[in-house]
Amino acid sequence: MANKPRKLISFDWAIKKILRSKANFEVLEGFLSELLFEDIKIIEVLESESNKQLKEDKFNRVDIKVKNSKDEIVLIEIQYDRELDYLQRMLYATAKILVEHIKESEAYSQIVKVISINILYFNFGEGDDYIYKGTTSFVGLHNHSKLKLNPNQAKLYKISEVEAIYPEYYLIRVNNFNDIAKDTLDQWVYFLKNEEIQEGFKAKGLEKAKEVLDYLKCSDEERQAFEDYKESLHYQASMYESTYVVGKIEGKIEGKKEVAKALKEQQVSVDVIVAATGLTIQEIELL
Repeated sequence: MANKPRKLISFDWAIKKILRSKANFEVLEGFLSELLFEDIKIIEVLESESNKQLKEDKFNRVDIKVKNSKDEIVLIEIQYDRELDYLQRMLYATAKILVEHIKESEAYSQIVKVISINILYFNFGEGDDYIYKGTTSFVGLHNHSKLKLNPNQAKLYKISEVEAIYPEYYLIRVNNFNDIAKDTLDQWVYFLKNEEIQEGFKAKGLEKAKEVLDYLKCSDEERQAFEDYKESLHYQASMYESTYVVGKIEGKIEGKKEVAKALKEQQVSVDVIVAATGLTIQEIELL
């Protein structure tokens, strides 16, 4: 009988507390290498919004901003709250980074490359995949040819494609993953979703994650802080359900009653009103 995987500290909590240490960069480097399909070396963790320990921090958002060996800025954001305008917030975050990392005296060619990685634990958008990548390209309106850099631009920018200038966006819709790890990137997504690393997983960084994120190796204080964090997430989910979901249901019922009342005033038969609104005869009679 196979041993059950050890309980691990979740990736989002680790980013807040553990993975900012240079000694543990190997975990983040492994994750980024598997996602971006190239070996990533982290040079430093940069100041980010969630680095500030604010009392009003409600645990619903986690982010970490790092610089890699190519002087690119990688922003990893983990989000639990449902946000309809999340795409716009991604755009704002990358724009803010661009402005923060160029000096007034520098040429625009010195603008940093930003890679925005978003790990989402809520239902966002529609689509049958669980990892999406977004880039910027320019395509001709008439002949549909793709705009390319000329040799001088490529030399100046030290890149070969126009897309490499602009931010890249990755959306990882964790809840859409079916728990079947077909490759090493899937192994990471499995960990992000289940907080477990199965026997035989070989993805970069996961072996180190097993070591540094072992729940039983944490101090009593760290374990309590982690449990408080998870409880906060459960509380937020409950609040969302009680306010948004219940409110939405109640709103639909009120809407049906308004329709039923209008039909009743037009002397439409009760049977027709029942069929149209789904309300009971008793509910309609009380209107």
